[in-house]
Amino acid sequence: MWELRSIAFTRAVLAEFLATLLFVLLGLGSALSWPSAPAPGALQVALAFGLAIGTLVQALGHVSGAVSCLRGESSKGALKGCLNIHKDPLGPARKHLALCLHNETTTGQAVTVELFLTFQLVLCVFASTDERREDNLGSPALSIGLSVAVGHLLGIRYTGCSMNPARSFAPAVIVGDFSDHWVFWVGPLIGAAAASILYNYVLFPQAKSLSERLAILKGCEPEPDWSEREARRRQSVELHSPQTLPRGMSEKV
Repeated sequence: MWELRSIAFTRAVLAEFLATLLFVLLGLGSALSWPSAPAPGALQVALAFGLAIGTLVQALGHVSGAVSCLRGESSKGALKGCLNIHKDPLGPARKHLALCLHNETTTGQAVTVELFLTFQLVLCVFASTDERREDNLGSPALSIGLSVAVGHLLGIRYTGCSMNPARSFAPAVIVGDFSDHWVFWVGPLIGAAAASILYNYVLFPQAKSLSERLAILKGCEPEPDWSEREARRRQSVELHSPQTLPRGMSEKV
């Protein structure tokens, strides 16, 4: 594909590797249970993961295009982050790195939990980073961080909260525990796909032709005049759609 030959792609791969390494290192580091200290609570772990992803989206999201997504470099970065924790001399805590089901949660229930957790996260990512929005977006990094945090507040008690196969695959490899590991692939993949289809085809569909959608799916290089036609299409949409008024203002009759 044409993107693989660009310098921007190489930078994106490096940024994604670094971001996922730091994300897993900070998140799992906060969840370790030490013999001489109280076990970390769900709020502590949720805030650690949420603040970590929000910080990294702000710092590296514009380079990689996404932080800790379903990519090969994400898995490599996650493996490196887990390996750094696994090498720690205070090793008794590292046996809890791998995700597992808690509180008698069945595999079916676990898939459902992971599906909905990933669904709300991916939906938040699409909505908060959509360039077509004219309203006050606020900070996408903050929105995504809060989405990750609220997912952990619910999911920790059931599955440990993965929402990303790279985040659960790396600890399983390092520790060697793949118990019910398929749950952390099936649930997030279905949830992410459902959120993408719902947002891009139902809630806020993009005005692209079938040939353009197929070109994106195949990874083909855009046509020379694609950006110009896209700009004209956006201008047409703005002219024929109701404008969003600033907050605090109302239409005068």
